[in-house]
Amino acid sequence: MSFVEALVPVEHASKHVLLVPQIPVTALTELAESWFPGVGWLQEPELVPRSKPMTGARFRGAQPAQMVTGPGLLGLGAEHSVAGPYLVSPEDAVRFDVGPGEAAAFALGRTDGSADTRGGRPAAYDDRDGIARAFASGLPEGEELRMVQWAVAVARKLGGVVLTDGGDQLRPDPAASVDLSLFASHALPPAEMLTMIRSIIATAEVEAESTTPNGTVQYQVVARTSYDGVLVAHVEHVDRVPRSLGALEWRSYGPFAYHVAWLPQDTYELQVEQPSGVHVIARGRMRGLVARLAAIVQGRIGGVLVDDGGFVVSQAELERRVATPGASGNRAWV
Repeated sequence: MSFVEALVPVEHASKHVLLVPQIPVTALTELAESWFPGVGWLQEPELVPRSKPMTGARFRGAQPAQMVTGPGLLGLGAEHSVAGPYLVSPEDAVRFDVGPGEAAAFALGRTDGSADTRGGRPAAYDDRDGIARAFASGLPEGEELRMVQWAVAVARKLGGVVLTDGGDQLRPDPAASVDLSLFASHALPPAEMLTMIRSIIATAEVEAESTTPNGTVQYQVVARTSYDGVLVAHVEHVDRVPRSLGALEWRSYGPFAYHVAWLPQDTYELQVEQPSGVHVIARGRMRGLVARLAAIVQGRIGGVLVDDGGFVVSQAELERRVATPGASGNRAWV
């Protein structure tokens, strides 16, 4: 039995396999709906309550977790779907560095079981997600490419791995996700936003400010550091929001967007799978500061945070980002 067959049934062994720490089935649908329209179960998984209830003060009032006794089939787009979850033992989860504890595997491919037609060889073999490396003989196209990109984004968010065609591993670094966007119903004037950013990076300045035809002010605040690059906060009125916010009432998320991004000293390193050690150190410091600024702004005006993968960021995830290993504390080095 191959190592992939330890994760999914043999009929799925040549498909793309997404392996992540165990998540509720509802979380899978929410992640899929963040990228794809019309997501729905073609075959619903069989769920039963776990026999052992959750005990202890931190679980008081919580509903018992559900256990999957039969995998489902979730449609992604017109021709592709995700089969699973398939429960993975703690031993296999540790072997793939996805743990501790049980994990969940999902098989991604065409719903009819046929193979996708691939395009030509990539022009370059280095990209942030490693997709060109994994598909060196021919790149996926169209809906299959979108599905692979989604699987990599989910793996980055949850700390998982993608096995392309049941073989090459894509293990995106969760710490590579730095940028955040806040969608809120209130507008902050440039002076107030500037004060917030200067509490973190003292060199911040408003470098672009304009008034739109409908009378709203949009602007950009730039904060430069000596070693770690530049933090850019772009504030604008928007008429569209990410798909992951589509089910919310507009007063919860719009119509103002606060995009907080990090630009390193060498922006090319944002595009490679294995950046330099200097880049990784700076990224760790700025990731914590970007999250800290997002938390400050959200605490002031509310709204919903979305990461650079288009997924909603929970309060617990935001707190983990603030505490990123290597983060420089409350203020940047200038």
